[in-house]
Order: sequence, then C-alpha cells, then structure tokens
Amino acid sequence: MATNEADSRPFFIEEIGTSASESTIKQAQELLLEYGRFVVAQPSAARFCFAALEKEAARVPLSYLEQGGGCIMARANGEPAGFIAWREFSFGTTSDAVASNAWELKRLWVRPATRGLGLGRALTQSVLKRAVAAGRRAVFLDTAPASMAAAHRIYLDLGFLPCEPYNDNPVEGLAYLKKTL
Repeated sequence: MATNEADSRPFFIEEIGTSASESTIKQAQELLLEYGRFVVAQPSAARFCFAALEKEAARVPLSYLEQGGGCIMARANGEPAGFIAWREFSFGTTSDAVASNAWELKRLWVRPATRGLGLGRALTQSVLKRAVAAGRRAVFLDTAPASMAAAHRIYLDLGFLPCEPYNDNPVEGLAYLKKTL
C-alpha cells in the first residue's frame, strides 16, 4: 500500500508488498541492483557477493518479508528514486539483550540524480517509524563511511550510535551502528 508520509515533500514513499504491481517490483529490484553495482565498484568491497544480492533482488519483496521485514521505494517526479529494506535481527553473535526484539536496516540507496531531496533520511525515518509501531526496541545496521558518507551522516544525525560488529560482513572498513528505540 502506498503512503504519502509528507505532502510537502517532492517525493512519494511506498511500501512494496506482495500486492505490488509487477512494474513496481521490477523498479524496486533495479534500485537494489544499482545499490549492488555501486558497492561492487568500491575498492573495499572486494569480497562483496553480487550473486547473493542478485538472488535477493529477484525475490523482492519476499526476500525481506520472509525474514520478518519489508522494503520501501521512494519516487521523485513519478520515477523510482530510492530504496531501503529491513529484516528481523537474527544474529546470535551480539550479547545485546535488545537484539531479540530488533530489526536490521538494509540496502539504503538513493539514485544520484535525486540526492539532496531528503530521500535517504525519509526512507530511514520510515523504517524507524515502522519499527516503533511494531514494538521493536532497536534497529541495527552496518555501513561503509568511506564510500557512503552521506548515509553514514544521516544515521548519526538520526541517533544511531556505534556498536560491536554483529555479523561477518566481508566488506572492509564498516561501521556498525545501533539505534535504541
């Protein structure tokens, strides 16, 4: 179901569910693959598995829904412009008691032509609002500050704080962050 979370914004945010049109799903898949191509192009991503991301994209939105999460796409001027996903936090390596009732934020991507409109912040805030409504106690994420500086700044501005690594992500130079809700 589509939701316009702020009528004054020059963009529209919609959650991608199983009833989304084939066209909308294909647009979300392409945004996710653009994210993957960007990550692969970074020198620190030598061990990033694009094939795994392709499988993830091929199953959007089920790849997230089946993990207790979901995904959202933003449109600017009617065109696909941004993507974000989340899933249940299921990593057993963290000693944080909150992790049992948390989500992990995944795959924030805003097309370069639409950066500066506030899409990254709005997409992230949309997930945080959903997390609060779902009774989650925290949201975790990992990000590469060197290649995704704007996203890293958004996360810090929204109150995410450094935390211990909680997964075995092979990308070098990651920052692990957590926001308690």
